[in-house]
Amino acid sequence: MLYVLPLAAAAQTPSVPERSGVNATIGVAPSTQDFVTKAAISDMAEIESSKLAVAKGDAKDKAFAEKMIKDHTETSNELKQLVTSGKVKVNLPTAMDTAHQSNIDKLKGLSGAEFKKAYDGMQVSAHMDAVALFERYAKSGDNADLKAFAAKTLPHLQMHLKMAQDLDR
Repeated sequence: MLYVLPLAAAAQTPSVPERSGVNATIGVAPSTQDFVTKAAISDMAEIESSKLAVAKGDAKDKAFAEKMIKDHTETSNELKQLVTSGKVKVNLPTAMDTAHQSNIDKLKGLSGAEFKKAYDGMQVSAHMDAVALFERYAKSGDNADLKAFAAKTLPHLQMHLKMAQDLDR
């Protein structure tokens, strides 16, 4: 007996390899739904963590955080526009996943040097992940409009990564 999984159902859930990081390790592009989900959640986490940094961070973190809020709000709006216009037919998440929300909650409880260390580390890690995700989709994604968005956004994310790496210097 042959069982067939409807394609619509398969397209709505992140693939197991993408959630486990296998695709990133071997350089395979994420599915369109996986890309949109990860990009949107990443933007939400960047914005929320950076709002905390504006309130709690040192001068260097505050300046960086203000740029992150501005830039990631812009990319969030662009991504939403692609989805709501119908150019990208996937579901857009409306909230962070539990892992990202947990990181934000931990950050809320920190201050001073502990906050700086956690925020700076979170920014480096998040931007490394984002650069890898956007590189893979820009190179091999299956939606032309989203591929163009990834390619256009990638240089900004690479700049953000460099800035994040310089925060503790």
